[in-house]
Amino acid sequence: MPNQFALDVTKIRDEARQRMEEGPVTATYGGDTNPVLDILNQVVATEIVCYLRYTQNSIAASGIDSFQVATEFQKHAAEELQHALRAADRIDQLGGVANFDPEGLARRAITEYSAPAATDLKSMLQENLVAERIVISAYQEIIRWIGDADPTTRRLMEKILEEEEDHANDLTDLLGV
Repeated sequence: MPNQFALDVTKIRDEARQRMEEGPVTATYGGDTNPVLDILNQVVATEIVCYLRYTQNSIAASGIDSFQVATEFQKHAAEELQHALRAADRIDQLGGVANFDPEGLARRAITEYSAPAATDLKSMLQENLVAERIVISAYQEIIRWIGDADPTTRRLMEKILEEEEDHANDLTDLLGV
């Protein structure tokens, strides 16, 4: 076979011992962690904003179908919070610090926080669907940008993207579109 797979195990072991302070970021990491950390902090901010919007909507929802919709909003809120925490964990793994500072949270987010002026369920569903569609497009671009340079972050973003697409599908079903 012309291209046989081979590892220089001695070199890998030596580098692992010499650079232990870098934790899980090894010499084989495929890129610069700084832009990845910046993007992941945008993801953290985005997911927190989505968590806050869904939580507010679940509390404010009223009307004949409000229980079903509020329950779905609560479920989505919990998942958005988990997305933020998973992105924050990845930031920590890469040697960064997750930015949970409320000051500027909305500026760092990809989506907007828009509390409804009323408790109109249709408006809430529509605004959340728009936010999910924004996140889906942005996360697809992030995944393409990461490529093969950081497979762990790419898989994390792919998993979050899958859940965001599920949210958009749930909202579409509730809207009946």
